[in-house]
Amino acid sequence: MKRLIPVLLALVVLSASAQTKKNIVASDLMKIATTSHIQISPDGSKAVTVVIRKTVKNENDYSYTRQLYELDLTGKDQPLQLTFGDKNDGQPQWSPDGKQIAFVRADGDKSQIWILPLTGGEAHVLTKAEFGATNPRWSPDGKKILYSSSFPGYAIAGKITWPDERPGRTPGDEPNFKNMKPDEKKKINTSPDGNLTDLRAWLARNASENNPRVLTRQNIQGEMNLQPDENFTHLFLISVNGDDKAVQLTGGFQNFNNAEWAPDGKKIICDSKVNSVHPDRERDTDLWTVDIETKQLKYLLHWDGYSIGNAKFSPDGLSISFFAHTTNGRFYAQSILASATANGEKATLLTQALDRDAAQAIWAADSKTIYFTAQTEGDVPLYSIPAKGGSITKLTGRGLGVNDFDVKGDKIVYALTETKNPWEIYLYSLKDKSNKPLTKLNEDWVSERTVVAPKEFWFTRPDGTKVQYWVMEPAGKKEGVKYPTILNIHGGPSAMWGPGVFSMWHEYQLENSWGYGIVYCNPRGSGGYGDKFKRANFKDWGTGPAGDILAALDEALKNNAWIDKDQLFVEGGSYAGYMVAWIVGHDHRFKAANAQRGVYDLSTFLGEGNAWRLVPEHFGGYPWEKETQSLLDFNSPLTYVNNINTPLLIIHGDQDLRTGVIQSEMLYKSLKILNKPVEYIRYPKEGHELTRSGNPGRMMDHLMRVIEFFERYARHPN
Repeated sequence: MKRLIPVLLALVVLSASAQTKKNIVASDLMKIATTSHIQISPDGSKAVTVVIRKTVKNENDYSYTRQLYELDLTGKDQPLQLTFGDKNDGQPQWSPDGKQIAFVRADGDKSQIWILPLTGGEAHVLTKAEFGATNPRWSPDGKKILYSSSFPGYAIAGKITWPDERPGRTPGDEPNFKNMKPDEKKKINTSPDGNLTDLRAWLARNASENNPRVLTRQNIQGEMNLQPDENFTHLFLISVNGDDKAVQLTGGFQNFNNAEWAPDGKKIICDSKVNSVHPDRERDTDLWTVDIETKQLKYLLHWDGYSIGNAKFSPDGLSISFFAHTTNGRFYAQSILASATANGEKATLLTQALDRDAAQAIWAADSKTIYFTAQTEGDVPLYSIPAKGGSITKLTGRGLGVNDFDVKGDKIVYALTETKNPWEIYLYSLKDKSNKPLTKLNEDWVSERTVVAPKEFWFTRPDGTKVQYWVMEPAGKKEGVKYPTILNIHGGPSAMWGPGVFSMWHEYQLENSWGYGIVYCNPRGSGGYGDKFKRANFKDWGTGPAGDILAALDEALKNNAWIDKDQLFVEGGSYAGYMVAWIVGHDHRFKAANAQRGVYDLSTFLGEGNAWRLVPEHFGGYPWEKETQSLLDFNSPLTYVNNINTPLLIIHGDQDLRTGVIQSEMLYKSLKILNKPVEYIRYPKEGHELTRSGNPGRMMDHLMRVIEFFERYARHPN
């Protein structure tokens, strides 16, 4: 009997612990920490990463901090914070000797390269770039740093390489006030009453102050503001000792992106393209090299039918890896890992047979293997492939999502999302296949919460399309009781959801905690299921994908008796905002709906959103073409607005230029005119990324407004 007492006490403690777990709440959003830019030290004993946290100074002042942390890979020490305060630090890079870290610190609208000595002393700024500096890369000898700077077109000397976009004007027929010193401006005659030269100078001066903004380019919308000026990324070298001025390696009206060193330190590889047309009209890139000593640019590799970029040299310098995207249906194109010799010959597609979007390629030290990730069936596994091609090996299991990783020797350090924890960093040994956690960013608070695990299902549509979906039960579900359930839809339309995807972790768990079940799926057009599946919504944004989504809900109803068929709700953002409006215009089973940041009239979307190319890419033409206009009208939810009777909450950000606020205004105003039940929410200072990287306070407000709206119509069990 005495032996049983400790056991009984332990069971009581475990039971009490289980009962004291709390449901996820809205403010738990503030506890979620994530990371970026993992890099292992040259000797393999440490790693550096950026830890991203949400902060609040008072109830109205929310923001983010991004700080550097050092992770000990030997297992002896806890993570060490390297930078502090209200900072935004990122893109850390170890020096070749492991004694310093270069990183980017944001200061207002500009960023500069900083150096953090690890042997003692404070971090200090290295660059003073007029237009900011990013993407630091140490030279192999550790003496210099390569970096990028983005110049506005008006600050670049020389002639453009494409026809002037201003009708009836020629370059140089007005002064360039934006790139002129104050005393130079005073020497220019400017008058609305003078001759044509004086008038043009007066107009140019006003335009230089953005009063008004003169727009002549095709891509006039950025993410949150209009962008009248083109920007061009150029490469610079600067000595680490700070004695010399930065040396500009590239120039002109041409972009040079994703620059990386060759192992011998004599050249740099990057993406670029000579612009024979305006850069807004040029969508492809080739591979180039830059000689460090002579600054000579060399056209390394062009591949007909593909846009190629993100190249890296193998450690032995004999090969390069890069990513290739077919130009046949660019918005549908899979990202394929490819390789070639260092001089750009024998280009080979490595992952074409995998039929998934490959990303984040990293060479093994022996130059024989390349590691990469790829979204697949709700997960984001880590893979490896022989550098010369061959069988692909999957290194991580089901229900997991690798967000970021680095490889050094037999060590892989990676950031992971899984149902039980939204984000932690782990160390994987290639030698003994062991796996151990390096961080507890979220473990402590998540261990005190009730976390619901999704259940995976598949079904086959009448046309043979196989669709994967998941069901999440309400927190604390009781047997024999029916619960209201939310059909949640993803955007893109080529995005992918699943247990290995971080973006919806908190929102799903929060809705479960409020007593809702969740159903979500990846309908045709989603990524993660191959090229054919991704292209299956061509000229069909509404009927086909909506059929998959509603069929997933029907299957969930058949397989889960606890779902109350009379208490169904639907929500989604971006393309999923479109899909919500489409569904409630065709199906009336839902008690209430929420459409966020959506597109509702495809013809006007062509002019309003910076994602306008979705129209010609997905519908094969433009609104002024009769056949295409008919397709756009048929596929626009606004066409069926008079059929919408479901109470609808519409949400948009004031500065969202990816989809554009006229879309939501048209839907809202139309429903108001029709006297339908609708409410409209607009968030100040927010763009399209409101729910992913927006102000944390507004993110919480957004979450709770949706729940409050559904609560008006929900009937929860007692």
